[in-house]
Amino acid sequence: MKIEGRGVQSIEVGGRILSAMVELGRPAMLRDIAALANLASAQAHAYLVSYRQMGMVEQDALSGRYLLGPFALQLGLARMRCSDPLRMASNAADQLAERTGLMVTVSVWGTHGPTIIQVQESARPIHVNLRYTLTGTATGRLFTAFYSNELVRPLLNEELRASRKDGRAMPTKEQETLIESDVQEIRLRGYATTVGRPVPGINAASVPVYDHTGKMQFALTVVGPDFIFDVQPDSVELPAIIEFVEALSAQLGYRKQRIETQDAEDLSSKPVPAARARKGISQPA
Repeated sequence: MKIEGRGVQSIEVGGRILSAMVELGRPAMLRDIAALANLASAQAHAYLVSYRQMGMVEQDALSGRYLLGPFALQLGLARMRCSDPLRMASNAADQLAERTGLMVTVSVWGTHGPTIIQVQESARPIHVNLRYTLTGTATGRLFTAFYSNELVRPLLNEELRASRKDGRAMPTKEQETLIESDVQEIRLRGYATTVGRPVPGINAASVPVYDHTGKMQFALTVVGPDFIFDVQPDSVELPAIIEFVEALSAQLGYRKQRIETQDAEDLSSKPVPAARARKGISQPA
């Protein structure tokens, strides 16, 4: 999200150092922090001295490595206390529906599986049954892939049993193979889609929202007619939607990946990661 107005450059530079420490995810050497923040070591050191004085950063006396300090923890806890994940998910769904013109739902795991807690209708009325199955909908398949097997398996077995005429309680070997293949594919991609099912002519894409522990809390699902909403891998709309939802996870403290500590030469040879620009969809405010 672009912030209007003039900022303080030194604070922004210091922010790059803190961001680098978060990305590294463990006590790190000065050279590694400086390289990831795209700063000279001497410049990064000056900032780290100030951060140590205010308790934002600590330095291990034996290894010389830097780590986030008690004040950083206090800031994080303050953020968690004032954050309302449900409200943030609701606001994000509203923004996403407005920007895409498509239906957006927010779902959580309930007693009977994926449960819708909010629906943002699309500009074009879509007549769909919003009851999620674990194998036939994008939202259900997403929860099947990313939620605990202890929670999912009993409901999944019951769903498969109800779909068979012979009434057997356990899924067949062929069904297990198909489910496992689907789960692995969704985990690899990081999201789930359906094309023309369970409603012909309607596509859907479901993206997980994670919290600071890395646990999936919600599913944001976008639903629309196939002639408007393309969910194929080369879709123009889909990457922007995924990036939007990933920004919501970031607001809840989730870090998509941790960068391993490397030699300074390895880190300094890599450009500083930049957010990809997407047209039409901005990050949730």
